[in-house]
Formats: sequence, structure tokens, C-alpha cells
Amino acid sequence: MNGIKYLALLRGINVGGNNIIKMVDLKACFESMGFSDVTTFIQSGNVVFTAQEKSQAKLEKAIEECLSKRFNYKSKIVLITDKHLEKVVKKAPPKFGSAPDKYRYDVIFLKEPLTAKDAIKDIVLREGVDTAHAGDGVLYFSRLISLAGKSYLSKVVSLPIYKNMTIRNWNSTTKLLTLMQKPK
Repeated sequence: MNGIKYLALLRGINVGGNNIIKMVDLKACFESMGFSDVTTFIQSGNVVFTAQEKSQAKLEKAIEECLSKRFNYKSKIVLITDKHLEKVVKKAPPKFGSAPDKYRYDVIFLKEPLTAKDAIKDIVLREGVDTAHAGDGVLYFSRLISLAGKSYLSKVVSLPIYKNMTIRNWNSTTKLLTLMQKPK
């Protein structure tokens, strides 16, 4: 049985000296849950794995409970399939990610029940600096590098919706898709 390829995006680990989790320990934790093909990517908590469970909600809850217990913190993850991540990359706004020398590009992954339609209403943009677009379970955010200090992206952390999102840069997002598409 092949199973489903998933990506777990962990929130709030290895940031500012808080919730420090070594990737080798994170990988071992996922393997102990019975998942196969477990791979981690960079220190911000990205785990690619294969599972037999088809219910994303059930799987997400089980992973959060296991991580919380194992690493002694209140775990929150955003869980997506390889098919969903492929759609996120393919359906990015035109030219998104095409000028990395001029813009910083981020994908804000949303945790249900938060929707892109609702989240974008709360995002404040600085004219001439920031742009944001709603996607399928994500927001695409870009900002001028030359004016990055004036961007309002950092204000998102003070919003109530922030607890239901996690941010990855475009480069990491596309590399994660490549990692998920690698044959076993």
C-alpha cells in the first residue's frame, strides 16, 4: 500500500530560542507514529512523510497530540497533501516568485477553520510595498526588499488569526514540493 504523501508544517519551533526541537528527534517522533518515508527540511519544522490515514483532520490531531506530549509544548501544525502543495505552487499569482532580487515572497499556510477569504480581510498592506492574494488554503504575500522594513507583514503576528497560520518563504515552499515529488 502506497499511502498518502503529507507535509506537516510546524508552528513556533526553533524560533527565538523557544520550543527547540532537533530535526533528528522530530524525524524519530514521526517514525514512532508509524509513518514512512519521513524527511525533515531545514530547522523551521517541515516534515514530509507518507501515511495510510485518509482523514487529514484525524491525522493532524494525532500528530499535534504526539508532538505536544513528546516535546512538551502546545503543538499546532498545518497539514497538507502533496496534491494540495502542487496546487498552491501552480496556482500562485502571475509572476509570483519571479523577481527574488526585488521582492521577498512568502506563502502563509492557513489552518482550518481559517479560510483565505476570511484571513485576507485582516491583512493590512502598505501601499507600494506589500501585495497579498488569496489562494486555496493560503495567502501569497510579497514585499519590496528595498522597503522591507516598512512592510506590514510583521504586523500579522499581533492578529488573532496568527495562531492559525504558518509562514514559509517561496523558495522553501517550492523546495518542499520537489522533496514531496521525489520517488520513494
